[in-house]
Amino acid sequence: MIVFRDPTEVPAHFGPSVVAIGKFDGVHAGHRAVIDRARVDASDGARVVAVTFDRNPLSVLRPEKCPPDVIGPHQKLELLERAGVDATLLLTFDEALASIPADEFVRRILVDALEARTVLVGRDFRFGAGGAGDPALLERMGAEHGFRVDVVDDVRAVHLDRRVSSTWIREALSAGDISTAARLLGRAPSVWGEVVHGLKRGRELGYPTANLSPDLEGFVPADGVYAGWLIDVDGARRISYPAAISVGTNPTFDDVHSRQVEAYVIDETGLDLYGHHVEVRFVERVRGMTAFDGIDALLVQMADDVERSRAILR
Repeated sequence: MIVFRDPTEVPAHFGPSVVAIGKFDGVHAGHRAVIDRARVDASDGARVVAVTFDRNPLSVLRPEKCPPDVIGPHQKLELLERAGVDATLLLTFDEALASIPADEFVRRILVDALEARTVLVGRDFRFGAGGAGDPALLERMGAEHGFRVDVVDDVRAVHLDRRVSSTWIREALSAGDISTAARLLGRAPSVWGEVVHGLKRGRELGYPTANLSPDLEGFVPADGVYAGWLIDVDGARRISYPAAISVGTNPTFDDVHSRQVEAYVIDETGLDLYGHHVEVRFVERVRGMTAFDGIDALLVQMADDVERSRAILR
């Protein structure tokens, strides 16, 4: 997938293109419905292009209202590529971009840079200064500039009759409900970041862990122990390892002051991942986080956590 970070980077005559616009703040089942529609519309040879942002626009416009990210920009680009997008224009959302009038946004990006033939948006999509742009404006400008607008309806969960959304995904992950989050995302929820040095207490106890940097990407689920996978994304090929994953502040020792994600790669004690970038995927919650009365009780529980994780992943 080609990545552009400014419309001036798009080469001349890049189009025609079928463009899907949105925050794609999760690349969940609803977002992929838009992308799938774009792929169908582009089946005669046009490029499928996603236009999105490097952060949630609310972080600039209404920071007090901005929710935590479900995914970060690195994850977003990888997931868009996996979904079949040919190119992504990842715009830096700042005050300058927020102040561009909606009609100028359409001319500069959709018409001049991408030569859009079809533009796909969700029904509630807004863009341009003051949120003045909407599907109706796109349709009027499409008639003028020669592109069609396809408004894609929400994807709803049939059993609950609720719209698939990033809000619902955050609710599920905050409750440790990995199965619901996975259904809404269409994949296992995950975080991505660099492996850094920790207190090395797991190594001392016989369970060395890969500790992710606090500035990781992705929504961290509720405190507890999870079965999942650690994927080493550095190097020539991705390597996946079964893992027992701990999320929280290690209440037994009470010396970790911020939530952390650490993964014990099952049956691996000599693996050196320091400095590597990894993806940690959550498959199932094994238990909540508990403070234990001494090391012996903790070791018994850790052994059980590993065996239960092994069985889940098998």
